[in-house]
Amino acid sequence: MPSSSPTAPDSDPVADLVALLDLETIEVNIFRGVSPKVGWQRVFGGLVIAQALVAASRTVEGRVPHSLHAYFMLGGDPAVPIVYEVDRIRDGRSFTTRRVVAIQHGQAIFSLAASFQIEEPGLEHAFAMPDVPDPETLPTEAEVMAALGDAVPESVRRYFARKRAVEFRPVGTSRFLRRGGKLPAQQMMWVKTVAPLGDDPALHRAVLAYLSDMTLLDTALISHGKSVFDRNLQVASLDHALWFHRPFRADEWLLYVQDSPNTSGGRGLTRGSLYGRDGTLVASVAQEGLIRLRAPSPA
Repeated sequence: MPSSSPTAPDSDPVADLVALLDLETIEVNIFRGVSPKVGWQRVFGGLVIAQALVAASRTVEGRVPHSLHAYFMLGGDPAVPIVYEVDRIRDGRSFTTRRVVAIQHGQAIFSLAASFQIEEPGLEHAFAMPDVPDPETLPTEAEVMAALGDAVPESVRRYFARKRAVEFRPVGTSRFLRRGGKLPAQQMMWVKTVAPLGDDPALHRAVLAYLSDMTLLDTALISHGKSVFDRNLQVASLDHALWFHRPFRADEWLLYVQDSPNTSGGRGLTRGSLYGRDGTLVASVAQEGLIRLRAPSPA
């Protein structure tokens, strides 16, 4: 799936994202979602994850999601709606389990299993957040692009020039400024929506699911001096897992710490941790993606 999902040039990107996450109810356990019309050949994977989570959540009361595990089967067609069918697998005393299948053109393109739990106390520990500069002191994406100058391909420049619902502030620019050098397969960036989302925790969870698919697979390419924009690569998300640990707001800065412990067999494994501004670990992410080398195009 593409690494992000921009919106049309004259739109309100956050309002558009919120509208995309407000699924239409077709029948009991059946919902319908649409994609933005921005010229992508495939639906952004994070949007499918978020919409599937919304569909599952609408069949659960009194419990919040603590984990989801998803598989991408086919690239989504942005020209037609996606139908989400929810299977109410189990309603237990403490946990509720749901399975969601996303369907287009009569075929399953995506599946998600989500678990919900009643809120309860328990033991607490978490890895500490890395010591990094505050987001306000870091360059914006536009400033990073300006610093790169003519070294940035036009396709990449057009991509970052579009208005998007989510803003990133990379911690360090070596990832963008060095090409071909050996760098560790890790990166960190501050992330949040560009406008407030309101106070519904379910919306903030859906937006975090959406943004958790952004930039993550690109981490597996850092050590190889490549990016998801390289034309000689076929890159796509294969699966995605997300665990919610603590309350958060997706419209306030979150530090997204990412690394890639392995690439092999045409696949790359990536991991992510999301921290609140106060250092609280709020969510963890893992993803494996297809990284396939394409034959060079004829001159």
